[in-house]
Amino acid sequence: MKALVLEEYNKLIYKDVVKPAANDDEVLVEVKAVGICGSDVHGMDGSTGRRIPPIIMGHEASGIIVETGKNVTGWNIGDRVTFDSTIYKLDDWYTRNGHYNLSDNRMVLGVSCKEFRRNGAFAQFVTIPGHILYRIPDNVSFEQAAMVEPAAVALHAINLSGVKINNTAVVFGSGMIGLFIIQLLKQAGCNVIAVDVLQGKLDMAKNAGAGVILNAQTDNVPGEIRKLTQNRGADFAFEAVGITPTIKSAIDSLRKGATLILVGNLSPSVELPLQKVVTQEINVKGSCAINGEYPAVLDLISKRKINVDRMISAVAPLSEGALYFSKLYKNEQGLLKVILIP
Repeated sequence: MKALVLEEYNKLIYKDVVKPAANDDEVLVEVKAVGICGSDVHGMDGSTGRRIPPIIMGHEASGIIVETGKNVTGWNIGDRVTFDSTIYKLDDWYTRNGHYNLSDNRMVLGVSCKEFRRNGAFAQFVTIPGHILYRIPDNVSFEQAAMVEPAAVALHAINLSGVKINNTAVVFGSGMIGLFIIQLLKQAGCNVIAVDVLQGKLDMAKNAGAGVILNAQTDNVPGEIRKLTQNRGADFAFEAVGITPTIKSAIDSLRKGATLILVGNLSPSVELPLQKVVTQEINVKGSCAINGEYPAVLDLISKRKINVDRMISAVAPLSEGALYFSKLYKNEQGLLKVILIP
């Protein structure tokens, strides 16, 4: 089969590789659409340590089942499916207690690090455990279904937060995850403020439902937010970048007793203004991946309650994947989500 392989850091090659074989508890999926995630773009240069070559990346995907393992039940050849990015064991303690995203020895599709290596969906075929599959509604396209994973990451962060109607929530970072957080916060009835450094992304945030947009390069973000909140600060902040400056700005923008949800993890470690967090009783929560949000997101897409189409900037053959990785790596203007078709 053909696949897009990260052979060396910053070197993606479209080539023939051995077609994978499904284990007894897996299905073989013919990939119909796969999105380029920002974590793949950042990972291909080695900076995150999560894409050690050689590896077939790709975890935002959809396709058709073409083979089923002998222990797989409830799924048939020809079923249209998407799948979680987290591969977890059903008998794990965390899984049994409702937190499969935190399970021990979990793997992430298309990721290679010191702990594990699991080839992903930048290929014609990929093997997937039967218990992480989800059926695609008839009125949802393969391209739309490839957008479920980032939307589910956003919904998981919101589910963890405890936001309520009319709360003020600030979203730092208007990339893919940030834009989905904005859409979903708007659905939840929140007053949404978006913060970024690029005007193009802020324009997209406005279209996604942000009532106020702030440019961190030109605006005094904490000061402006206090003006909008009777000088108290926001009730919630969602940090979808993962670097020290945005985390500090997020904390400075919150009222006492507010909640910060950390979604981005671009940096392995950051500085934290500890005394402010302690003396103002700021709740800090990490949000990791997805924990059962796929059905809700598929339903929202099917009912057109969230819009994924406007986030897709380009649909291209997998053979052109290296070109589009380069464009995204260079932050080419106008590119948000690229969907590749094997």
